[in-house]
Amino acid sequence: MRPWHQLITRYASPVTVFMHSRWLINRTNPEYIRHLSRNASISPVMAQVLISRGFKTVSEIRDFLYPGATNLSDPFELPSMKTAVARIRTSLERKERVLVHGDYDVDGLTATAIMLQVLGVIGLDAFYFIPNRMLHGYGFHAPAVDMAKKLGARLIITVDCGVTSVDAVSYANTSGIDVIITDHHEPLRNQKPGMQKNGGMNTAEAQEFLLPDAAAVINPKLMSPGSKLSILSGAGVALKFAQALAMEEGVPFSNDDVLQLYDLAALGTLADVVPLTGMNRVILKEGLKSIQAGSRPGIKALQEVSGLNGKEMKAGRLSFTLVPRMNAAGRVADARDVVKLLLSEREEEAVELSSWLDRLNRERQQIEGEVYQEALEKLSGSDIPPAIVLAGEGWHQGVLGIVASRIAEEFYRPAFIFSIEDGIAKGSARSIPSFDICKGLTETGGLLLSFGGHRQAAGIKLNAADLRAFGKAIGGIVHASLDMSDLQPVLEIDANIRLSEITHGLVQEFSLLEPFGFGNPEPLTGAKALEVIGPRIVGERHLKLRLKKDNTSLDAIGFNMAGLLPELQEAAFTDAVFTPAVNDWNGNSYLQLVLKGLRPSV
Repeated sequence: MRPWHQLITRYASPVTVFMHSRWLINRTNPEYIRHLSRNASISPVMAQVLISRGFKTVSEIRDFLYPGATNLSDPFELPSMKTAVARIRTSLERKERVLVHGDYDVDGLTATAIMLQVLGVIGLDAFYFIPNRMLHGYGFHAPAVDMAKKLGARLIITVDCGVTSVDAVSYANTSGIDVIITDHHEPLRNQKPGMQKNGGMNTAEAQEFLLPDAAAVINPKLMSPGSKLSILSGAGVALKFAQALAMEEGVPFSNDDVLQLYDLAALGTLADVVPLTGMNRVILKEGLKSIQAGSRPGIKALQEVSGLNGKEMKAGRLSFTLVPRMNAAGRVADARDVVKLLLSEREEEAVELSSWLDRLNRERQQIEGEVYQEALEKLSGSDIPPAIVLAGEGWHQGVLGIVASRIAEEFYRPAFIFSIEDGIAKGSARSIPSFDICKGLTETGGLLLSFGGHRQAAGIKLNAADLRAFGKAIGGIVHASLDMSDLQPVLEIDANIRLSEITHGLVQEFSLLEPFGFGNPEPLTGAKALEVIGPRIVGERHLKLRLKKDNTSLDAIGFNMAGLLPELQEAAFTDAVFTPAVNDWNGNSYLQLVLKGLRPSV
């Protein structure tokens, strides 16, 4: 029998894998917990959860639990925003045609729809360009400038891309076309301080970053790292642009018009896995209300084809239904019509396009499964290195990011998955929280032809002949950057709890923490020395049992934990980490613990 410490924690992944995780819990002065509980009118358990997440005052707690659109910051805090708004006023005066350049993922598509809706409301003639993943690759390049020239557009606005597109902006400038860049990805850093001043930036900012010579560069990553705006998605930046126009006197755009955009911004924010705190929390909460109301025909049709009719629109539910369907077009086809869906006002058209996305998503699932299994086979029988680098001839480029995410999650290592065609390896990288993947890629010694992204994800291109050298280089960088504890999953426990404290009221109180997602996970609570009653396997892979302490016992479910049954049958008492929930079944409602980790009591 394997030791308990090797088996005890559920490690969520598409293939059932159990790993030893570190359990971490913040301990707080009980008197302080009682103080916040009393003054914020919340339970002591809720107070402990919020303290563990960095909220120390009553005002901070209330702002977090009850956010609203009035909590949005001033959009003119973003660099170049004033310059960009002024350029839009010029376009209005000149009655110019504008081209919006987006991206093929959900963040880029929703940002495109936001910008098109804004430009349409204020009366500008706007068109859009969505790159094809296979034909154009990621980012703003010459083909979009060529399209603008054919259209006679005098202004290009990028969304969710462009901050590194020095050559494309230069080409636009020489063609007499101005460019406004709105992006949230990492900019290039200047190798030589003071190299150039551009993008409407001040001298100090220009010295730090190598930016395209655009009319304006709006990107929160150009601000100080601690800025509250730095976590915005591409759709979030587009929403701030809309907010700025609504504040500009003489521009026919209002705050009511901004409110119509929250559903789009919410989907982009959710899909791009940015922290669901601060402004992103406001965007998502307001957007979910709009999505629930079904006011946008395209999103409503997507809900129907995803089987969501009559269900509450929660972040997690949308992440596994609407988001993958919207992403499917950019992965295995052409994403242009997703924008058409999002802006459609005709029910028949919305239903047709949603059904198309549903079919593409099934195709994507099949392709992804095949590439994922081939990737696992390449790993089988070998030690797992600090960084996992895998490549295959002809692997579909559209699913590499998903496969990289699954590999990184399963083995808890940064993963780099490449498709090789004509001697070139194009790939996607996904990281673990402790490793900044973009920073690591900058240290690979010139092996890459190109790359771009942010801390947890990146796109990469290099010569296939350099893959082995790249694997060795990035493995060394990860090894030097992290210690062994960084390569272990962590369960961050928000609060110790007694089973007797778990009530329907507590579960309802925890719902105030929603929407859950990256940066704001479901609350994890822990209890020690619990008696295990009747453990059994359900649905082949899941573990069902009751946990008891003193006079209280509760049902518990451990998804993908069936492998723990032999150990549980031999253990008298266990420590457990779980999320309290309510399970509605056959018209009945009862409390249930959703298990996240188990270990033997000491």
